[in-house]
Amino acid sequence: MSSFHLSNLLSFGLEPRPMLRLRLPQDRDAPVRVRRVQSWRDQYYFTRLPWLIYENDPYWVPPLLIEVKEFLNPRKHPFYQHGVAAQFLACQDGCPVGRILVSEDPRYNAKHGTKVGCFGMFESIEDPRVAHALFEAAAQWMRQRGLTHMMGPIDYSINYPCGLLIEGFQYPPRIMMNHNPPYYAELCESWGMQKAKDLYAWWFVKDNENLRCWMQRVRRFQERSRIKIRPFNLNNFEVEMARCVEVYTVTRYDQWGFIDLTPAELRYFAKRLAQFARPDLVLVAEDNGKAVGFSITVPDLNEAIRPLNGRLTSWGMPIGAVRLFQRLKQVKTARVMVLGVVPGYRHRGIAELMILQTIERGVRDAGFDSAELSWTLEDNHAINNTIQAVGGKLYKRYRIYEKYIAE
Repeated sequence: MSSFHLSNLLSFGLEPRPMLRLRLPQDRDAPVRVRRVQSWRDQYYFTRLPWLIYENDPYWVPPLLIEVKEFLNPRKHPFYQHGVAAQFLACQDGCPVGRILVSEDPRYNAKHGTKVGCFGMFESIEDPRVAHALFEAAAQWMRQRGLTHMMGPIDYSINYPCGLLIEGFQYPPRIMMNHNPPYYAELCESWGMQKAKDLYAWWFVKDNENLRCWMQRVRRFQERSRIKIRPFNLNNFEVEMARCVEVYTVTRYDQWGFIDLTPAELRYFAKRLAQFARPDLVLVAEDNGKAVGFSITVPDLNEAIRPLNGRLTSWGMPIGAVRLFQRLKQVKTARVMVLGVVPGYRHRGIAELMILQTIERGVRDAGFDSAELSWTLEDNHAINNTIQAVGGKLYKRYRIYEKYIAE
């Protein structure tokens, strides 16, 4: 893990300038047809459909197309080493109007004793016929694989972007968090989907009275605590990664929907984080040298990529990459992605110590003035109460749906 370098993004390759134009259908009564994505043209429309859906949404952040294509590429994404997935595109009057990604993770089903398939990357115009046709195509794919339940939105697993935004549409999405129009919930529920779990996103600002009082108390506790909070040691990368992974797995093992990362997925995440993460904001909590907790806080890359409209290059020149490199230095928002403490050490102030050091380092060294902590489960009362005590404000709510699909 290292600080951001321009070469990190250029290594992804060049993104060609879009040539095919998306438009809404003129005949809105035309039948909806769903097909599996197989051709380069279908792949093109699948990756660029969000530009049509969010054309008038001021809060949407266009993703980097290069990263989207890598995420969907079976030869590059580690999920496909153990799982399977397919993409479907809905068209009406010859125009792409919806998309969906479906996947099966055998490791997840083996761990939880389930027959669940996931849908993700769902997009649709405001038309129940389009959404229902996509959901039915997804369900049929799952039935053919012997699956009985569908859950989502989940892109492969909950280790990746997941959840449908149901509250907080007036705020832009932070890195690796979803954003969607308000009508998506109605599209899901009208097809018979029901709530499985809600996820919370919390907002922090550096100047609030609750936070100042709380920080004073935690500093006093820190002076007499034997727990040491230190930053990730880049000079011992492999050992550090192994320790963090062990803590992550232990802290999340019994969490709803959890599946541990494979070694290939760990390398994938390490590569992504290495592009923009700050090692001083990856913290390890130790008790006499034993790792008992860790947290990951990253600059909000979305804040930097928003003006790029999805492209790092223009006419073959890395103009967007240069702009991104410049804008990353100006990012004022962070996202706390991971915050975990192993069983047996919880309720002992360790989470509070990591939050304290994250705030101090983020404000003092990185110049952040606000941060999102996401996501937490709605019924994880211990961490949610801690976040509220620090002055965190619940400002977004995401929902994961489920439905029994066996015929």
